[in-house]
Amino acid sequence: MKTISKITLGITVASAIFISGCNSADATKPQMAKASISEESLGLRKTDIYTEDTTTGDKTMYGTGYAGSGYKIERAFQDAPPMIPHDTEGMLPITITNNQCTSCHAPEVAASMGALPYPVSHITDFRPMTTLNNDGKIVKNGKKIENTSSDTLDHVTTKKSDGKLIGARFNCTQCHAPQSTGKLAVENTFEAVYSDKDGASKSSWSGTRLTDALETNGKNSTITEADHKNEHSAAGYLDNKH
Repeated sequence: MKTISKITLGITVASAIFISGCNSADATKPQMAKASISEESLGLRKTDIYTEDTTTGDKTMYGTGYAGSGYKIERAFQDAPPMIPHDTEGMLPITITNNQCTSCHAPEVAASMGALPYPVSHITDFRPMTTLNNDGKIVKNGKKIENTSSDTLDHVTTKKSDGKLIGARFNCTQCHAPQSTGKLAVENTFEAVYSDKDGASKSSWSGTRLTDALETNGKNSTITEADHKNEHSAAGYLDNKH
């Protein structure tokens, strides 16, 4: 037993000497400098986390040019709502009874004002006249409708308003916004691709394009009978019911 204990003790001492030697060897090796990351380099604001009270975003710089100056901004994509290129001071908020945009952009005066006229889509009412008859059935444009999700072009109102802005379009800034010239925190590398040669400056929403894809039944429909029945729904469907 004493012999085994001496052997065990010897092995332990040898191991300790070996490990100590390895550590000494590692200590003599040149140490690589660890890269440090400053707080100022983190995130987009480029300030440290202790300056919340003085950290502010770049000032938004909206255009100050006067309306009718001729400056225009290219559309971001085909038929995108054009940006407002001029100063909007005193024009906002827009209400249904006070809309200064129409004084320049109404089709009958736009050319003389050097402004872009709002397109035919803005003077076209797409809302069907909808009522309930005495039997509680839905009636659209004088026709009783059994299934409101399968309307055809016959049930869609495309009535012109004699050049007047349709009420549904009165809030211009819901789609059109002023353009800021402030510094971008992230570089914008987006490149627009237009389907029309003049798509950067002109809307293509006119003629038959206004009603494309509105017909949901018939030979010109892009929606199939199976779509109406929700046959492709992951949740399944009931017989001829949604």
